Amino acid sequence: MKFRSKMIDVGCLNHFTRVVNTIAKLNKTCVLRLTPDNLYFVLSGKVSNGGVSMWCELLQVNFFDEYQIEGVAPDANEICLELAPENISRALKTAQNAKSVKIKLTKKHCPCLTLAAELPSLSSVSRIVTHDIPVDVIPRRMWHDFKEPSMPDFDVSIYLPPLKTMKSVVDRMKNLSNYLVIEANLSGEMNLKIETDLVSVTTHFKDLGNPPWGDEASQSGGQRRGAEAMAHTRVDIRKLQQFLAGQQVNPSKAMCNIVHKRIVHLILLHEDVSLQYFIPAVA
Repeated sequence: MKFRSKMIDVGCLNHFTRVVNTIAKLNKTCVLRLTPDNLYFVLSGKVSNGGVSMWCELLQVNFFDEYQIEGVAPDANEICLELAPENISRALKTAQNAKSVKIKLTKKHCPCLTLAAELPSLSSVSRIVTHDIPVDVIPRRMWHDFKEPSMPDFDVSIYLPPLKTMKSVVDRMKNLSNYLVIEANLSGEMNLKIETDLVSVTTHFKDLGNPPWGDEASQSGGQRRGAEAMAHTRVDIRKLQQFLAGQQVNPSKAMCNIVHKRIVHLILLHEDVSLQYFIPAVA
């Protein structure tokens, strides 16, 4: 089982750093799944038990100048590692002006992802800063927990308003309640609502547009409801705030699928990164 990679382009390094910083804001631990073509950051919370889940997919060729992997077996050319994304984030902070960054799987006192950054030097001697990031290797028998989640059978799909705007609204609402209702319809309208015994606050967004999903069968719920009818889900406002606070991906598209009273499925798309985040409903 071997893995080694190298980044030279500073733009790719900075973009990778932003992605990792985003992941680090979402959870203290996650799974890094390595395949010959892709890297995946996975958080496999049991939505039925109130946990969030996440799937972030990166095309390795858009980030790495060198990338080699030998998986656990010829018929399973993958490696799955559990780690703290904050550790990678901290290591990358020291590498922002690096001439190159190498990442490889090593065996020290325990399995590690070793990140070595070659920093600029005034002399002919290179300065190398090395970080050993402890990881747990996940056995093959547990890989089924870290496969791409299926698209939920949503009732409404809608484009999100600007994430900074949405974040400022949610940040203010968090002072009023621990829960927030997200509702939307097939006419491009979306509302964020707080309702308590003392106060009722709603922020309205209009003309957001609805994604033209190719497989309209996914919108089975949407086919049954009128364009003006709202689908809604009540969620823990801290989980939504956490998602919005950490965003550094700068997506070209941001979407929300709502499974009525069950799940909010958030999707961020960049040309070489996609991130899905699932927030379950609360009673």
